[in-house]
Amino acid sequence: MTCTDASSLDPVGDPAPREECGVFGVWAPGEEVAKLTYYGLFALQHRGQESAGMAVSNGDRIMVFKDMGLVSQVFDEPTLNSLTGHLAIGHDRYSTTGASVWKNAQPTYRPTENGGLALAHNGNLTNTEELEAWLRSRDERAKIVTKDSMDSTNDTSLVTALLSTFAGSTWDAALQVLPRLQGAFCFTFMDASALYAARDPQGIRPLVLGRLERGWVVASETAALDIVGATFIREVEPGELIAVDSGGLRSVRFAEANPKGCLFEYVYLARPDTIIADRRVHSVRVEIGRTLALESPVDADLVIPTPESGIPSAIGYAEASGIPYGLGLVKNSYVGRTFIEPSQTIRQLGIRLKLNPIRDVIEGKRLVVVDDSIVRGNTQRALVKMLREAGAAEVHVRISSPPVEWPCFYGIDFATRAELIAPGMTTDEICRSIGADSLAYISLEGLVASTGVPKRRLCRACFDGQYPVPVPARIAEQMRLTVQEETDE
Repeated sequence: MTCTDASSLDPVGDPAPREECGVFGVWAPGEEVAKLTYYGLFALQHRGQESAGMAVSNGDRIMVFKDMGLVSQVFDEPTLNSLTGHLAIGHDRYSTTGASVWKNAQPTYRPTENGGLALAHNGNLTNTEELEAWLRSRDERAKIVTKDSMDSTNDTSLVTALLSTFAGSTWDAALQVLPRLQGAFCFTFMDASALYAARDPQGIRPLVLGRLERGWVVASETAALDIVGATFIREVEPGELIAVDSGGLRSVRFAEANPKGCLFEYVYLARPDTIIADRRVHSVRVEIGRTLALESPVDADLVIPTPESGIPSAIGYAEASGIPYGLGLVKNSYVGRTFIEPSQTIRQLGIRLKLNPIRDVIEGKRLVVVDDSIVRGNTQRALVKMLREAGAAEVHVRISSPPVEWPCFYGIDFATRAELIAPGMTTDEICRSIGADSLAYISLEGLVASTGVPKRRLCRACFDGQYPVPVPARIAEQMRLTVQEETDE
């Protein structure tokens, strides 16, 4: 598709889609579990940069330490040395439920009859109103722990409060609570003596199990296993509860599995060195680029990526098209990961805070610019303008995902449907809006085929509006959606 007539809209910043959290857990007597957790969280930092925390147990008591900021800002050597024990859980947070404030940092903690419970969560629950009513209906002890008196405002605190109302073991409490939860959830949680992990029946968010020489690890991505020297064993199955203690590892199904892994993990969210469904994400993204080149060829001189997530797909596009690959943009990796606000003058530069063109590479060239997605369009609009100012002869934008047309209720911070650019505009209109010479997206069929995972086993709701877990009625009404159960295809 070819288009002209760039929009005059201002190049305002357009945040990339952000995942809610990264979770980590380790049971390893004799190891420095706090430091293992620190490095695990460091590997998962891309999944959340607002707050970080961990809980550590020595068998008698649980200590929780958390704060706002990056892992390296929250923890130092003296703090880690003070967190001694044989098991720990950790959390990187980006908020989709609850404000970005200290009280919503995780892990959350609750005292219990058996000493205490700490929990970290990745995902987003869709039936919180029902769960709040259940919490209020519990026994007299539970009635004190209503939403108004919970120590935070997110769904993680709600689950922790529910688990704490049951007498007996944490295992038994989990088997009471987990089947009642709807939406996307990956939990790592712990009492004083055992590590637990659980994944929702759809397996929307990733969670994996690894083996240490003297223990076990669970994490959101295999990259976190690699950094602590753990061997990848398998994914935690959808609908599975795992426990690790002195008796070893045991697991049980608390719900029937109906796999619907998040398709956007392949596009953007996961690290490229992570393995999902037995395939390295980097390899999938390269294949996505090859497919994109076959579906949407263009006559050009150079293929450049939008760093970092566009790099593998740009490599694939260059391979399949025969157009040379080059680095035309340099990314400042630290933008967006500081608490120092830029001045108004700097803020007006918009995308230049993140990216800077290499004029010698792009001047006079017909460019293919490969990016992972277009959400609101502001970033691409500013990027195209910047490339033209740097001397690009033509700018052809290729996107390694289909148009994002629907919001996510399972843990990704997409805009509301009214704020997304794709639902209200054709591809040609978007192309003119961002000022590109041409614009093309990969097809949904091409993206799915590139993953090697059957379409029926993927959540594609942000692309096709087919939600695998029912959206709350009040939200469906606002969106004028007809939510229906998806049939096998």
